[in-house]
Amino acid sequence: MISDALDGKIDLIITKSVSRFARNTVDSLITVRQLKEKGIEIYFEKENIWTLDSKGELLITIMSSLAQEESRSISENVKWGHRKRFADGKVSVPFGHFLGYDKGEDGNLVVNPNQAIVVKQIYSLFLQGMTPYGIAKKLTEDGVISPGKKQKWSPGTVKHILTNEKYKGDALLQKSYTIDFLTKKKKLNEGEVPQYYVENNHEAIIEPEIFDMVQIELEKRQIEKKRHSGVHIFSSKIKCGECGNWYGSKVWHSNSKYRRTVWRCNHKYSDEKKCTTPHLDEETIKELFIKAANKLLEEKDEIIANFESIKNVIYDTGPLDAQQAELQNEMEIVAEMIQQCINENAKVALNQEEYQKRYDGLVQRFNATKVNLETVSEALKDKVTCRKTMAAFLDELKKQDELLTDFDPLLWNSLIEHVTVNSSDSIRFLFKNGTEMQV
Repeated sequence: MISDALDGKIDLIITKSVSRFARNTVDSLITVRQLKEKGIEIYFEKENIWTLDSKGELLITIMSSLAQEESRSISENVKWGHRKRFADGKVSVPFGHFLGYDKGEDGNLVVNPNQAIVVKQIYSLFLQGMTPYGIAKKLTEDGVISPGKKQKWSPGTVKHILTNEKYKGDALLQKSYTIDFLTKKKKLNEGEVPQYYVENNHEAIIEPEIFDMVQIELEKRQIEKKRHSGVHIFSSKIKCGECGNWYGSKVWHSNSKYRRTVWRCNHKYSDEKKCTTPHLDEETIKELFIKAANKLLEEKDEIIANFESIKNVIYDTGPLDAQQAELQNEMEIVAEMIQQCINENAKVALNQEEYQKRYDGLVQRFNATKVNLETVSEALKDKVTCRKTMAAFLDELKKQDELLTDFDPLLWNSLIEHVTVNSSDSIRFLFKNGTEMQV
């Protein structure tokens, strides 16, 4: 409409009230002035204002400010209502773009059986070794419609599904918030406003143990992002005992009826001295895993008992938590000292050499503390990740009441750290609890 008016197609705009024209005083005045320059008038019915009138701009300034304040008040009321609902544990989601759930009669989440199959497939493919990119590509190729009702899936959408706690029946509320009621710009909540976590809010699509296993795997891949490959479940899992490089899949006789896939050291022929470690076919790897896992299951009770007796010592984060808090406090104190130093220099005539020396010393102290804090935080994160990995490992172990007869991809991913191939007679399976089995 404004564009048409500026092009000379409109010479009078009739508006119900100032608040319907714009809720931002600046935008309102800029637009009114643009139109006035072209001789185009706006009439506001409720306030009885004509913009070409000499008093028009003053009245618009006043009324626009009131409209802006009214908008702010409404925004605050709506925000308060949302946060009150969050505090009461009431969950709301954008059902039109939420895969796996529909809106029930009571407004809560109800599982959509057809869409739940896709969600389960995404989690299963990830635990079988695929990356979000690979999963997105497969879903697109299979013709599965994305949550946004699009033909093409993005890796970001897949990762969001893999990290959304609602799929395990819980709900974290107020993950983001609106910064400005005028621009409606949103920001990820990093502690600026309260968050609320509701457990067992609705029926889960993914078992909590599987969800937790996926989060551990995501963290692990982030730490080891240079080595993880999502091509196959065996990628980045089988290591050459001779040169230390990973095994990769190779296709033999690709154009004949004898075609088969084998796994061998990726650097077998890359150096002058080639590795002598043998290649393995997929069936052999699966059979060897079943043997190794069954050996482990025979010692299940002893492994669980040992873990229970040492977990409080090995995975105790108390000292690191205290050290982290101490370093954070140190950083806050030094930051305040730096600010005081700057303020003092701005107000009082100081010897600049002495000031610079004092300032540089504080900055050096701050940076050193920051480095120490990052080191401690990383160690704390590693310890927590190890504890979660062990907990997931033992949960899977406890579920296995009988020895394995068939290969289970999920069990492979949850139990095995990696396999080292030394020779045909020496293949060692390293489990995530540190136990090593030779088969």
